[in-house]
Amino acid sequence: MLTSGLQHVAAMYAGVVAPPLIVGAAVGLSGTELTFLTGASLFTAGLATFLQTLGVWKIGARLPFVNGVTFAGVAPMLAIVDTTDDKADALPVIFGAIIVAGLLGFLAAPWFSRLVRFFPPVVTGTVITLIGVSLLPVAFGWAQGPNPAAEDYGSTTFLTLAGITLVVVLLLRRFTRGFVKQIAVLLGLVIGTLIAIPFGVTDFSPVTEADIVGFPTPFHFGGPQFALAAIISMCVVMLVSMTESTADMLALGEIVERPADEKTIAAGLRADTLGSAISPLFNGFMCSAFAQNIGLVAMTRIRSRFVVACGGGFLVLMGLSPVAASLISVVPRPVLGGAGVVLFGSVAASGIQTLVKAGLEKDNNVLIVAVSLAVGIIPITAPEFYHAFPETAKIILDSGISTGCVAAVLLNVVFNHLGRGQDDDDVTAPMEPGEEISGSHTAKAAHVH
Repeated sequence: MLTSGLQHVAAMYAGVVAPPLIVGAAVGLSGTELTFLTGASLFTAGLATFLQTLGVWKIGARLPFVNGVTFAGVAPMLAIVDTTDDKADALPVIFGAIIVAGLLGFLAAPWFSRLVRFFPPVVTGTVITLIGVSLLPVAFGWAQGPNPAAEDYGSTTFLTLAGITLVVVLLLRRFTRGFVKQIAVLLGLVIGTLIAIPFGVTDFSPVTEADIVGFPTPFHFGGPQFALAAIISMCVVMLVSMTESTADMLALGEIVERPADEKTIAAGLRADTLGSAISPLFNGFMCSAFAQNIGLVAMTRIRSRFVVACGGGFLVLMGLSPVAASLISVVPRPVLGGAGVVLFGSVAASGIQTLVKAGLEKDNNVLIVAVSLAVGIIPITAPEFYHAFPETAKIILDSGISTGCVAAVLLNVVFNHLGRGQDDDDVTAPMEPGEEISGSHTAKAAHVH
């Protein structure tokens, strides 16, 4: 349980610490303050994970979900920083907006969860596939190195380390059994880190410079401030986050063979939103389910929510002990990238498995999948596609998971609910040589030569 829980933390660590590092740097925080903000995000991610996995009353999906800082909020938070005259007020304004958005989302969760009826396999399979495909660029970015502006970004050294880590994970999965096989990703990260030492890529300075104990003092950066524009912006982010969390719960429900119903989704959304509302108290940001950990569940087949709760415990301890948090930060980004290819690819594969059950012999379902995947992949293949749209709209449009999910739901309603028409028509396909045509208006056809 301990090693599997730590494996979940290792898989999502970079995603948790990236937003506070980006926002903190924009505000102009010192190195010490950045470390504090990062530790606070780890601590609040652990609390949110406890809410989601263990649950209290009607709060928590009680599925093996890791919760952490959602990346969807980074762009609007940076916009809030830019529009705040005194940068010292930027974080309090952000925290105030998150608290309001979290509380409103908590109240809206029961109504939002009723959308589950619009998520048949043709929709969920499409969304799960999009989740995996959308995450793969993150792994590819990690594989190229920690700094896109550096001259060695994408160097053969970094890509080789990523490739070695990927091969190690695959070999462990193929030629080991039992416990060792289940922690293949964690072992791959350890081995990859050790191999990276001679290349000078591994940096141990975070460990030597970190404090042993540190508590995220409530409202360390000042009491929350409430600005209407910031609140509206974060409410939009909350809607995006709730949409993605719904898709993630449906995906995980399929993987663990416990389909997420309306009650489960409502409880999961309550955990997300309440965790987000509480997070600013300890200087954390908006929390959401982490899709990358779905890949780990799919690959390891360890479906226990208590394993993930154990990972939440590690997150809390890291938030309370900066030196413990720094241990995982030692893992080089290329090593994380190599493991990420397996994790995120497993999510996409799970989506394809769901689509197999979706009835793709029907023309309508093929169209739903085709168009929804195309819409969802736009932000990946053409990042500037929506550059002319307002920033508020781009918050939603730049999330391929959200746009693909909305497209799949709407197309499913149009093609499979608003009129039957030719819903039962099979997919047309080219004839095989020698195949005969049959039908009310055709006799036997000549063989194709």
